[in-house]
Amino acid sequence: MTHPIHQTVILGGGFTGLFTALHLSHHHYPRSVILIDRDERFCFKPLLYEYCSGEMDAQKVVPRFDQLLQDSGVVFVQDTVQEIDLPQREVKLASGTIYNYSNLVLALGSVTGYFGVEGVKENAFPLRTQQNAIAIDQQLRDCLQRAVQTIDPHIRRQLLTVAVIGAGPSGVEMAATLADLLPYWYEALGGTPEDIRIVLINHGSQILKGDINDPLREPTYQELQKRAVPVELIMEAQATAIRPDAVEYQKDDKTHTLPTSTAIWTTGTSTNPLIKDLPIPKDKRDHHGRPYVTPTLQLLDFPEVFAGGDCAAIQDNSLPPTAQVAYQQGKAIADNLFALAFDRQLLPAQVNIRGTLLKLGISNGAANLFEEFEVTGEMGHLIRQGTYLELLPTPARNLKITAQWLQDEIFHRYLSDGNLNRAVKVAQVVGGVAVGAIAAKKLINAIGKNKGTS
Repeated sequence: MTHPIHQTVILGGGFTGLFTALHLSHHHYPRSVILIDRDERFCFKPLLYEYCSGEMDAQKVVPRFDQLLQDSGVVFVQDTVQEIDLPQREVKLASGTIYNYSNLVLALGSVTGYFGVEGVKENAFPLRTQQNAIAIDQQLRDCLQRAVQTIDPHIRRQLLTVAVIGAGPSGVEMAATLADLLPYWYEALGGTPEDIRIVLINHGSQILKGDINDPLREPTYQELQKRAVPVELIMEAQATAIRPDAVEYQKDDKTHTLPTSTAIWTTGTSTNPLIKDLPIPKDKRDHHGRPYVTPTLQLLDFPEVFAGGDCAAIQDNSLPPTAQVAYQQGKAIADNLFALAFDRQLLPAQVNIRGTLLKLGISNGAANLFEEFEVTGEMGHLIRQGTYLELLPTPARNLKITAQWLQDEIFHRYLSDGNLNRAVKVAQVVGGVAVGAIAAKKLINAIGKNKGTS
């Protein structure tokens, strides 16, 4: 006699996977939950730019899974998924361990897309993980140090030129951040900050083309030129090779070479090979190879399997690959898993796009809220930071870090200058319930102290 397995396995600890696990724990899900990821840390990818620049530390951007899941009842397994056998309902790991499941959640995310360009994998830097951020930081600091010491102007120019390939949101945010950051780093070493070059190379004719951030294109163009060094734009240029000392690209039917020691690759992503290998026919996948799911986020032929984020596509309902979508899908999957466990009706996932956010330099950003309000500059930065801090996993971390950020970024800055009106406006628009509650309390206390001393 065989006993049924009542076990939910979640593959991937990104936004969809982690928040599925956390919501299941919050709802006291009656079945065991296992979260499997190859890394020991959750990576809050929208804030990796702040991690690179030193604006936020590892505790905020790349916290450990075992800390996030402490006392949750969720079992975390650090291992690499080797094979997913849907018919047999089992997952095989690189360690040799095999997990059977009653329900499976596919949240493996996407992988870096190289698109057949020569030398990308060997010579370019992606930005998707903490390790990527550390590698970029080390590369840039090494180049600046070498540039200060060299007397050859051609070698110095190559060392001080950074090429960012791809002008989607990742490329724009990276270029803007480096255009503010590197001049200060170089000046601190005794170099001339104006010698820094940040070059953004894009295959299309416009930045943010076809992206959810499209409404922010014009203000983004302007902000890129306002950085400590203006970002140079090379549009309608297709990268053809990445060398250790140069980027080659085609433009106007001619091959051009940009001498550089640092190329950062942000051109896009590809479907995870594990997802491509699933026994799902082509007619049940989108043009990226992602399987279609039902409105309840279940695979069409395997209803015991849920999928979200970059691992799935809803037919006739295109959603952007953003943190807010993945987070909401994680909650929807958890709700439906809970419904299944108690034989209740499953509900379609409801995803609300609340706006778009871009980092456009140190303490600078842009926000398009509900397609109605557009905010740029320092206020855009505050809205972006506050909104993402509201998404930090687990309420305890959320409140603690949000309170710390509010104190550092808003209240010390604005209340010390006596600018209460501006602080009130920031408190009203940044973040959600947690931010508003803390902001209101601090403002009331500050106003009371001001009145008492006037």
